[in-house]
Amino acid sequence: MRLDGIAAIVTGGASGLGHETARMLASNGAKVTIFDLNAEVGAAAAAELGGHFASVNVADEASVAAGIAEAEAKHGVARVLVNCAGIAPPARIVAKDGTPHSLDQYRKVIEINLIGTFNTLSQFAARAITVDPIGEERGVIINTASVAAFDGQIGQAAYASSKAGVAGLTLCAARDLAQHKIRVMTIAPGIFLTPMMKGLPQAAQDSLGQQVPHPSRLGDPSEYALLAESILKNPMLNGETIRLDGAIRMAPR
Repeated sequence: MRLDGIAAIVTGGASGLGHETARMLASNGAKVTIFDLNAEVGAAAAAELGGHFASVNVADEASVAAGIAEAEAKHGVARVLVNCAGIAPPARIVAKDGTPHSLDQYRKVIEINLIGTFNTLSQFAARAITVDPIGEERGVIINTASVAAFDGQIGQAAYASSKAGVAGLTLCAARDLAQHKIRVMTIAPGIFLTPMMKGLPQAAQDSLGQQVPHPSRLGDPSEYALLAESILKNPMLNGETIRLDGAIRMAPR
């Protein structure tokens, strides 16, 4: 996919993996719209990139529809979607005091991470099929799973379930949208230096980084963006989930 001059949407683009991806897209000449709920940070992030910000709840159908319409009015029909919005609250299936996992919390994680991904994916695709192809393709979708989809740890039941769903969606969506010349890929990051990780003490960050075989450190969000760029520019990458994890295989805890 040629990026110069095309319209792109990044969910969760106000910070972390999403913001670095938005920066990569802008540096390639794309017209970027950031979807996020943090209006102050999101607007500042978009302004830094010369892009546009839209306050969007990815789990809400009407909110995503309004965001896509707003992005389209600003930049035209988007040809690139990168889904980075997500949450990861920890909770055991049964807490130490015997309390079962909150169903509302489980549902919220699924709604944002999995349903939110499908919601933006499907609505983006419905608009992308209306434009003429550029060469071999009309658009590219990149979703974000996690190594937790395969190596879910204690306390990650909701998060691992949601990310396994995203990984499971990948091939089906790629096959479904192939007739429209839209590719679908997923990145499954390992332990990355996201805002959540930056809130931990340096000793904790170092300890987590040392769990990675090589390189023995936390991943940098720019490395996620670099893989996203490679996916966008390589037309034969389709229907696959790529682990981006330095060969880590997560221990139970």
